[in-house]
Amino acid sequence: MNKPRSSSGRTNLASCILATIFLIFVAIIILIIFFTVFKPKDPKIAVNSIQLPAFSLANGTVNFTFSQYVSLRNPNRAVFSHYDSTLQLFYGGNRIGFMFIPAGKINAGQTVYMSATFSVDAFPFAGISPSVVGGYRYESMEIESRLKIVGRVRVLHVFTHHAEAKSGCVVDIAVRDGSVLGFHC
Repeated sequence: MNKPRSSSGRTNLASCILATIFLIFVAIIILIIFFTVFKPKDPKIAVNSIQLPAFSLANGTVNFTFSQYVSLRNPNRAVFSHYDSTLQLFYGGNRIGFMFIPAGKINAGQTVYMSATFSVDAFPFAGISPSVVGGYRYESMEIESRLKIVGRVRVLHVFTHHAEAKSGCVVDIAVRDGSVLGFHC
């Protein structure tokens, strides 16, 4: 009274197992390709220009207006949202200026040009260091600019990647007139 099992039932079970294994294999291949093509990367900062539109040295103190122009490139295939970003100035190891960078978004593969301008309060001038530029001798001072852009990249609105870009520049300033002799980032 027991019916013998048919071979078609075994064939169907084997076909289902084989199809499941194939679909899992295809899903793994798609994930590998997805994470190599859409792998999140940190944005790139390039400092284009640094200027001091206003500069004064009097009674052993210095104050000036600092302007920095940068380009921020998003190499990702998703939008980069930045927040909690800062620009800081240092002289002799002490922070002399600080500015928050407003939050924003940079579209996939795009470059955004940003400028930051702020006034630096008067601070004591430690002394003059001589510089030679183009064969001419200048009395100069060095300040350090540190730019930090923090944000995230959300790939397919599912995966979130923390991204950060930093730039540090040493700026050589002529004490005579406040001109920027050069900067190295």
